[in-house]
Amino acid sequence: MSDSPQPALQAGEVHKNYGASKGRAALAGVSLEVHPGECLALLGMNGAGKTTLIKCLLDLAAPTSGTLSIFGQDHSRPLSREQLAYVPERFSPPGWLHARDYFRLAARLHGLPFPQLGLPGMLTELDLEQSILDRPIRECSKGMAQKIGLAAAFLARRRLLVLDEPMSGLDPLSRIRVREQLRLQRDTGCAVLMSTHSLADVQDLADRVAILHAGSLRFIGPVDEWLARYDASSMEEAYLAVVDAAKLTN
Repeated sequence: MSDSPQPALQAGEVHKNYGASKGRAALAGVSLEVHPGECLALLGMNGAGKTTLIKCLLDLAAPTSGTLSIFGQDHSRPLSREQLAYVPERFSPPGWLHARDYFRLAARLHGLPFPQLGLPGMLTELDLEQSILDRPIRECSKGMAQKIGLAAAFLARRRLLVLDEPMSGLDPLSRIRVREQLRLQRDTGCAVLMSTHSLADVQDLADRVAILHAGSLRFIGPVDEWLARYDASSMEEAYLAVVDAAKLTN
């Protein structure tokens, strides 16, 4: 992990309330940082607040209070988001769009030429046939479409990757290929914020883990510190300990 003094992403006491009276807290004072050359995994159950935090970061949802910055700039400034690439959990571009057109559009949005020099190689690395470029995305399986979205994000070479359940719909071989690419991105200085339900992905990719439960940050730190804090012999045991402790404080 880089010793850069400026985080790629910084969240400070972020709250997000929903409902007519704003009484339901989706996020309750979440503070965290992601640094260049680091992968931070957001771990938690459905409804824990992972996607809400990502939406607030991307200015797709307004936090009720708190601060969010990207490389020192307020997250609401469009210029701040020029430095990131994002893949949602449900990657669903218009189905009539051919994969080639999607890559062209993604390159244009990132201010890059098309075709990118690395496109054929990236398709190969993610176990996608070159012929997929001429297929409408609606004819692709969920896993194939997901890899198209991930390939475009990797090719953008942004300084921050924000990935919401990036392994969703991927078969075992594709998971291996995507993990390899994520390691390469991280090792070249890219910061990675990745939400996940998978403890295997945390073990294989994460430098640190941030555990959300019921909108609150229950732990953040390296995996070995997490295991030691809860005197756990496995991540499964440590995760259950976090959840049990959270229930006692609610």
